[in-house]
Amino acid sequence: MNRTLLPIRIIFIILCAAAGLLVCYSIREWDSHRVLATFLGLLLGVLLVLVDVLLRGFSLRGLSAITFGLLVGLTVSYAVSVSPLLETGDPQILYLVRLGLFLGVTYLCTVIALRGKDEFNLVIPYVRFVPHEVDVPLVILDISALTDGRIARICRSGFMPGALVIPRFILRELQAVAESHEPHKKLRGRRGLDVLGELKGIKNIDIRINESEAKRGETDAKLVFLAVSMKAKILTTDRNLMKMAEFQGVICLHPGDLAQAVQPTYHVGETIELVVIKPGKEEGQAVGYLPDGTMVVVNDALSALGQTISVEIISLLPSGSGRIIFARNLS
Repeated sequence: MNRTLLPIRIIFIILCAAAGLLVCYSIREWDSHRVLATFLGLLLGVLLVLVDVLLRGFSLRGLSAITFGLLVGLTVSYAVSVSPLLETGDPQILYLVRLGLFLGVTYLCTVIALRGKDEFNLVIPYVRFVPHEVDVPLVILDISALTDGRIARICRSGFMPGALVIPRFILRELQAVAESHEPHKKLRGRRGLDVLGELKGIKNIDIRINESEAKRGETDAKLVFLAVSMKAKILTTDRNLMKMAEFQGVICLHPGDLAQAVQPTYHVGETIELVVIKPGKEEGQAVGYLPDGTMVVVNDALSALGQTISVEIISLLPSGSGRIIFARNLS
């Protein structure tokens, strides 16, 4: 039980018991039943607290959906009850029909609205009561994006537009991974929790926890459904999720694609400077690396190990990790 709510619940139960006792002072006929009235007040307070506990996790989105369903149900049942269909007949039967309409139609409308609460967007923007604009671009993070770690560096650089949305079910899944008995899974989950802490510490980053509990299959299906409902993008490193999302028209972002996009463009004949740090495979060759990690193989540079030299690019070779640049020493 939440430590903040516990004192409030205890005080509420005590007040209910006191209210039962006060009723006996107000109604003289009940004066001899003070103990029973106090017990009934206490019982009512406990019952209401139990209902409160059972409704734990019931979100504002769900409450909005129920309210909307009740209003629609009341409107429909009232419209039918005052229609010409129920103008004449036995008053007792008409009363029962109206009562049945009121209960049945209201129940059905409420259940339908509650089932569709994830499409129900008449809620003050999604999670927090702060002045957000509804049309802020939303990016949903999955567990692979959190455990990858690059999202924190991207956000710190200021290149992440819009708000980051982390569904509650992703947080639960991340916590389960962090508590796994398998060492590699446990390490991966803890890295994801560390990334969450980093994101929280970054200024000017809008992070929203989405309370949606869409019960639609596996995690990937839930993420896609949520992205469609919120008109959001998904940030992930899971290629299978990307294929599923793109098939349903959801835009996916991959940190690796961003890394490829921001790599500088080099051309044959261009001159660059770099530090050669180790010998190459061929005689006289030395190897250095550009700031983005691109490997540069330099001919006739073995004697310049540990030094910064000027080199001219003579060829570019694509590789599995990106590309390799071949150059000749100009120093």
